[in-house]
Amino acid sequence: MKIYLVGGAVRDRLLGIADENTEKDWVVVGSSSTEMLGLGYRQVGKDFPVFLHPGTQEEYALARVERKVGIGYKKFEFDVSSSVTLEQDLSRRDLTINAIAQKDDELFDPFNGQEDLNNGILRHVSNDFSDDPVRVLRVARFAAYFKNFGFEVEQETYQLMRQMVASGEVDSLTPERVFKELNKALSYRTPSAFFKVLTACGAYQKVFPSLNNHIYQNYSNSFEFLDNLNTNKAHIKFSIWLKDENKYNIKCPKQYQQLSELTSQFYQFSKDFINKSSREIFDFFTQTDALRRQDRFEDLLTVFKLLEIDIVPIKHLKNLLKNIDISRLDKLDFGKSIQIEKRLIIDLFIRRTKK
Repeated sequence: MKIYLVGGAVRDRLLGIADENTEKDWVVVGSSSTEMLGLGYRQVGKDFPVFLHPGTQEEYALARVERKVGIGYKKFEFDVSSSVTLEQDLSRRDLTINAIAQKDDELFDPFNGQEDLNNGILRHVSNDFSDDPVRVLRVARFAAYFKNFGFEVEQETYQLMRQMVASGEVDSLTPERVFKELNKALSYRTPSAFFKVLTACGAYQKVFPSLNNHIYQNYSNSFEFLDNLNTNKAHIKFSIWLKDENKYNIKCPKQYQQLSELTSQFYQFSKDFINKSSREIFDFFTQTDALRRQDRFEDLLTVFKLLEIDIVPIKHLKNLLKNIDISRLDKLDFGKSIQIEKRLIIDLFIRRTKK
């Protein structure tokens, strides 16, 4: 049995960006499930043997080779016999920069990943890359992750990705997997590269078929408005990305869906907030449920602020409504009396604002 550190942990160490939070993945060569279980590892992989270390809980996978037996990213047969070599295992990985292994201080780099790291190139390891449509999403995500390092997708890799789109291989991606990669990309400082790579290989319209792509034609660099926003919250960036979409079909958590829908509904409204009527402003606070769903409303204000909208009057009026003294309201018809009080506060606010 030989154990090697592989993938992102090695790559990020070589780039000098690894830290205590960097996930470590290990590959085990010359072993078997029986031996791993006997050593106290706990098996968690269903499609192929992956084990959790009894102490660190880090993932250890048996070295494997795979053969595609159908369309999609789940249609594979695996060989995890003890005869599978390290190079064979590395050969099935997506990019050369992720196909470097390390044991102690020795590096194993059969596909020249270090050279591509030094040159800022995202290059596929082999033509087997096209067997797995998830790799289109992963390349796009790595382009976003490494954008600040100046990395570019190699042209032959782009060509393989275009062929995967044309063949229909990308159509087999599940909504859950699309969102998983999208969410990771949005958590980076420069997610624009994720969308640009998908657009360049023709996958954007396949992966997000319900979106109106024409809305980005006014930008000299279509998605760069998403870069370097002063937030690390993916659901905030998700809403900004979709701010001009009235309807979309992206499977996502409720938090993402609700905030993006409110952003789309009230983005234009908020830009001209102080010129709206009392009734329109009352409806805005009612429909956003601003006083009960305060965390969500704060997220909405964050979105507006990042879109360079003046949120000061919105926030000020919300605080006025929040601090209504309910003790002096009619208890017999509380619902009606609090609505009247809110309307009075909004009317007074509008008059004072427009003086």
